[in-house]
Amino acid sequence: MKLVVFDFDGTLMDNETIDELANAYDVKDEIGYITKEAMEGRLDFFSALTQRVALLKGMPLDIATSVAHTLTPMPNAKECIAELKKAGFIVICFSGGFNIATEYYKDILGLDATFSNVLHVEHGKLTGKVGGSMMFSDSKGVMLKSFSSMLGLSKKDCVAIGDGANDLSMFEYAETKIAFCAKPALKAKASHVVDSKDMNLILDMIL
Repeated sequence: MKLVVFDFDGTLMDNETIDELANAYDVKDEIGYITKEAMEGRLDFFSALTQRVALLKGMPLDIATSVAHTLTPMPNAKECIAELKKAGFIVICFSGGFNIATEYYKDILGLDATFSNVLHVEHGKLTGKVGGSMMFSDSKGVMLKSFSSMLGLSKKDCVAIGDGANDLSMFEYAETKIAFCAKPALKAKASHVVDSKDMNLILDMIL
């Protein structure tokens, strides 16, 4: 048994959920700046996440959900996942983003499971608060370590694929570490680097 863990925003998706929400709610510039600082490792992920979500306070849930369901999958993401599963891999997603997006695309892409955060809602509108298992810079590493232990997997049985600084922690628990169209901080720690937006390019690095 082997495990592949993908990041979601900017990796399986060719955009960032929170930036798309920001654009729809007219807070694009404020949230975009915070996202950039976080992904490049200059701002703690938890602080960046909570600051960005606070700017979405009052956004109707139906609009947020509609936006989250119109993201653009990375070219060949679905095909890549199908090949990995055909080869016997468990394929999951760890996201510092939100379940209104990850759970929707789970079935579309054929993922076995997704783990992400939840936007709090009251009276049909976002409260500006967020909770979940992926809120800290080390959350993905903690989850991968736990998953590996539960499944009896060693480091060499695990593959981690991401694009930003909050993916660094899961690189610690995977022998194959793929930086996909990634920020410099992640590329520096990767065993493999892909700079083209074609998910099929990672298959030769894994299979």
